[in-house]
Amino acid sequence: MDEQRLAHILVVDDDRGIRELVGDYLQQNSFRVSTAADGRQMNTVLAAKSPVDLIVLDLMLPGEDGLSIFRRLRSDIRPPIPVLMLTARSDDVDRIIGLELGADDYLTKPFVPRELVARIRAVLRRVRMLPPSAASEPTCRMVNFGDWRLDLLQRNLIHSNGVVTPLGGAEYSLLRLFLDHPQHILSRDQLLTQLAHREFEIEDRSIDLRVSRLRRRLGDHARDPRYIRTVRNEGYVFAQPVNYEG
Repeated sequence: MDEQRLAHILVVDDDRGIRELVGDYLQQNSFRVSTAADGRQMNTVLAAKSPVDLIVLDLMLPGEDGLSIFRRLRSDIRPPIPVLMLTARSDDVDRIIGLELGADDYLTKPFVPRELVARIRAVLRRVRMLPPSAASEPTCRMVNFGDWRLDLLQRNLIHSNGVVTPLGGAEYSLLRLFLDHPQHILSRDQLLTQLAHREFEIEDRSIDLRVSRLRRRLGDHARDPRYIRTVRNEGYVFAQPVNYEG
């Protein structure tokens, strides 16, 4: 995002009162705002020339529901637009589903507008921390690297020998970070910041453990890893070329 312009926030909610309240408050806090009542109106805004920096997405929408819209956003738009899910549901199951699918944050109605602004700013800070994403294709389903393919919709890791391995939420989120930023060093702080908001508990030293588990999943050798290499005193780098395909 160009820091010389106002961040563009798209609010997708079928409640007109919520759209107006959130829109007015975000504008008062130096954001540029577009609103949509459903997925169709959201598509119109996204098709315009002005890029959207973050989407505030209600889960309880008429027609296509928020989770379906979110899945479509993640499969169709590269690099992904950050999404903060907004819903009247208070059940932890809904929050977990949203975050496991890759949502950047989650806020339950009723909410304090000031908290929404704080969460939006935190997500945008996390995005700016990362190097540019390699995923520039408008649509994609598979990511190819080395002897592997990652199915972005089914979240399966597929080896060249045909073996299919389903990935858990933590493994998938970590692998996606590496695949979106190949050949770039990602520090432990960057990994921690990007992953901590998606899970209940995560500690600095657990990053190394998660990387170790992911290496084993990829068949990396500890002494001479082919995929994820350690850069002493700096972090990790995904060393393989990455290719996104539809």
